[in-house]
Amino acid sequence: MSESEPTTDGDVSREVAQRVFAGEFNDASYTFKESDDDRAPVYLLLPTGEHANRVFIVGTLTETEDVGEDNEYWRGRIVDPTGTFFVYAGQYQPDAASTLREAEPPAYVAVVGKPRTYETDDGDINVSVRPESITEVDAATRDRWVVETADRTLDRIAAFDDAGNEYARMAGEQYGDDLSRYTQTVVDGLETLESTDELAVQSPTNADGGAADSDDTAGDAVDAADPSPQP
Repeated sequence: MSESEPTTDGDVSREVAQRVFAGEFNDASYTFKESDDDRAPVYLLLPTGEHANRVFIVGTLTETEDVGEDNEYWRGRIVDPTGTFFVYAGQYQPDAASTLREAEPPAYVAVVGKPRTYETDDGDINVSVRPESITEVDAATRDRWVVETADRTLDRIAAFDDAGNEYARMAGEQYGDDLSRYTQTVVDGLETLESTDELAVQSPTNADGGAADSDDTAGDAVDAADPSPQP
């Protein structure tokens, strides 16, 4: 069964946003529903054995472009330590479209949105994100997201062979069960934290002039950027 967030009155509202690196996200191509209801959520099956109706990503917005013809339709290119996400926002995502229109790359951004797949003329399946929200963040928030996403990825890998893990079984059927590349993705992501980042900003200070705790600051920013952090 899928995880959902309850509303304040107890009704199910929306799916938990999964943290995933671009290196894994771009390998995903299989989508499915868990019921025949026309309004049932569509899930993207991740190769490490999780399903995602929503994702939470953080990276460097490197470029934006209005690729629409009759109406504005903005594309954003967001890079994390393992690859590139593409996000698309138009008239039905006005806040996200406005953010992309007014953005001044390069900038760190946090995005919550829904994965979307489409087939190219060559028959390949590409995946992108339709953003619900785009928020500018700082380097510490990006670094905290890398660490948390690494942890979540390793958790999925560790649980892949667990009995009863139906999404892992589906992932094995669709993508195979060699997860070594995603272990390497985690390593690649964490190694970038040891290098100096060109967009790093000065650490915030406390009211008394001392340096603020970067972990606490980043954690608060991650929670603020993601309206549905996982437990």
